[in-house]
Amino acid sequence: MKSQLMEKMAGEITLSPVPGKTMRKWREDFQVSQQDLARHLGISPSVISDYEGGRRKSPGIRTIKRIVTALIKIDEERGGKKIKQFTVGEESDAILSIREFPIGLTFDSFLGLIGGKVVTPNCEMKPDIHGYTVIDSLKAITSFDSRDYMKIYGWSSERALIFTGVKFGRSPMIAIRAHPMKPAVVVYQRPEHIDPLAIRLSELEKVPLIKTDMHLESLVEILEQRADRYFNTSSKS
Repeated sequence: MKSQLMEKMAGEITLSPVPGKTMRKWREDFQVSQQDLARHLGISPSVISDYEGGRRKSPGIRTIKRIVTALIKIDEERGGKKIKQFTVGEESDAILSIREFPIGLTFDSFLGLIGGKVVTPNCEMKPDIHGYTVIDSLKAITSFDSRDYMKIYGWSSERALIFTGVKFGRSPMIAIRAHPMKPAVVVYQRPEHIDPLAIRLSELEKVPLIKTDMHLESLVEILEQRADRYFNTSSKS
């Protein structure tokens, strides 16, 4: 599983039209500073900064492999928390769609993409959203265990958790509050009503809460197209 993760990371960086941004996405997902990564690679932090900022020519395959290997090694030295998160196994029946964005979306871009409205304006908006998971709320409530909860985070916790079939919205936010891992944002798809408790929990956890009236099929289609767009563009070039 670790080798598959490394292949995915290297593949995303190599195929990305902006490798530096995708490299930064993975470094931030692993919660590694530019200084720590540079130290493991034996180079100056400015080199990492130049790669990520697009000021230096895109790294070759060998350099990308070294960067990926260093991120994995740093995480192993910290107990392998991120590796375990990224290799949790098969998807749950409650997960309707799960994808990663090769290049992180800004909060405003994501909001516009799903036609969303923020219902907790006092929460700090996250700088980048790296993926999404669409979850059937009823199935999640009736069938999720602790391992299933880890699966919804896919390859990155900096993602949007999108809940369908929401009546009041209390249960998803209670589950998020009870777990140490937090998403970048929570989205309720066509909720019947959003309980004040859900809004309060969102504010306490500092996780912005969004609602969208987009139909489920359209929502999944537009998100999947966005996640696939960069790779489709690269394969045709």
